[in-house]
Amino acid sequence: MKPKQRVQRALAHEAPDRVPIDYLANPGIDLRLKKHFGLDPNDDEALLQALGVDFRALVVPYVGPVLHEPIPERRIDMWGIRTRYVEHASGGYWDYCDFPLKDATLEQVEAWPMPSPDHFDYAAIADLSQRHADYFVVIGDPGYADIINTNGMIRTMEQTLIDLMTDEPAALRLVDRRLAIQLEVLERTLDASGGAIDMVWLGEDLGTQIGPMISPALYQKHFRPRHQKFVDLARGFDVPVMMHSCGSSSWAFDQFIEMGITVIDTLQPEAANMAPAHLKEQFGNDLSFHGCISTAGPVVYGTRQETIDYVNTTLDIMTPGGGYAFSPTHMLQDNSPTENVLAMYETALAY
Repeated sequence: MKPKQRVQRALAHEAPDRVPIDYLANPGIDLRLKKHFGLDPNDDEALLQALGVDFRALVVPYVGPVLHEPIPERRIDMWGIRTRYVEHASGGYWDYCDFPLKDATLEQVEAWPMPSPDHFDYAAIADLSQRHADYFVVIGDPGYADIINTNGMIRTMEQTLIDLMTDEPAALRLVDRRLAIQLEVLERTLDASGGAIDMVWLGEDLGTQIGPMISPALYQKHFRPRHQKFVDLARGFDVPVMMHSCGSSSWAFDQFIEMGITVIDTLQPEAANMAPAHLKEQFGNDLSFHGCISTAGPVVYGTRQETIDYVNTTLDIMTPGGGYAFSPTHMLQDNSPTENVLAMYETALAY
């Protein structure tokens, strides 16, 4: 099968020729994998082909003006989110900092510079999606249309959770300004792609390791109506929706099903009520799954053989009857041994 057909069949709960495969990694392990295969550090496509990846995730290029003044030793994105580089034992991360709207008033939120939907290159998406016509093309990412994380990046996580409980007008307006822009960008993107986009990827982190991060009632109040607009838009283009959620989030899956979401991403197996067998038994008839291969388990801490055994066990549970795409739960991290990541993908290809 071609990659697109393989994924489509699996997500339709039919058996493909092999399990569909996806790839997520941070720069450290990504560079090591490219070095292993003798690839140029910038040759992302060649690495995806070497690993047998069936998905292609596209990003609509922003081509508008710089909206926020540069600050030394900071990266600032088009939303005004700031990060600084923090080193750790196996590399480093650009971590969120400064939180410029932490104490912002409603008036300050209204005045905060945000990108215009007119300043994205939709023609580039049409070209890219056609170039990847044989692959399963995805638009969006784990942070697309989310509320908690993105507001947390600019107001702090603590303040964001307080905002949601207290119906803070400035915070809710920040959410609605950003999501209105993203919704229009998504509509223009789907229209420009000419039907070449196969799935929309949304995100919202709803769980901790031990239970829900918020109550079902709070999800119903602030999250579901906003997410529903994106789901309805995608379904209007006959495109399925995948929802990302970290941690113990299966408590929300019934709501996702009601909303028309058909694929769930991440599926941290070590979190409460997220064991693969439990998910397959409870939700396997209504949802397809993308993830399940822990980035905090044998791939990181085990031997090569333990990684192989772990992957095979997960596939034994998740693949019967289709409805599963192989992927790490999060981006593979710098502390993942190269040989274990290679074993992970080799095992999936051979299963």
